Amino acid sequence: MTTQTPRPRISWFIWLTLLLVAVVVLGGELYLMKFSPRHAAKPLPVLAKVPEFSFTSQSGATVTRESMLGKVWVADFIFTRCAGPCPLMTEQMRRLQNATESAGEGVRLVSTTVDAAYDTPPVLTKYAAKYGANPDRWSFLTGDPAKIENFITKGMLLGLAKDNEGAPIHAQKFVVIDREGRIRAYHDLEDGETLLPKLVEDIDALSQEKPAPTAN
Repeated sequence: MTTQTPRPRISWFIWLTLLLVAVVVLGGELYLMKFSPRHAAKPLPVLAKVPEFSFTSQSGATVTRESMLGKVWVADFIFTRCAGPCPLMTEQMRRLQNATESAGEGVRLVSTTVDAAYDTPPVLTKYAAKYGANPDRWSFLTGDPAKIENFITKGMLLGLAKDNEGAPIHAQKFVVIDREGRIRAYHDLEDGETLLPKLVEDIDALSQEKPAPTAN
């Protein structure tokens, strides 16, 4: 009668150790994929240059392209009488204001009305207060309607029209602009819950960019 030599068994401790190592390795890879620094990724493209503009904020201050240089900012276009997407857009901007609070005035938000004849600074002041806008970081702009239309369509490269009743029809886009006044990204209101993380990610990336060298 032959006796079979029992096969060596791997103890439960070794199996547990191997399992923990696999979990740590997989977790590390997922962390790097999700939270790796933006500078390691492909930089945001330069899409266009924001043109010269001069509009009036809700507090009566003049806001220009020059005054926004050195800041990363996000722009959108709304009007206070809007019964459609504007409240949703402004709510997203409110959330963005809160999400970037630690950046201070280095990150700005700019909402320009497409109904300038009605949206005067006092009207915009009341609207801004409704959404808890910090006037040092979030400007609501108005100005000459023709100049605003030109700024939107030819400068920011967005659509603007009127419906049969004369109400504005405008793009539901959020425009991300770098510290040199260049458009670097567009995001849509329809992005839903992914909109805010995308905007924060872009702002973060542009805030880390080094300024372009100036010619001597």
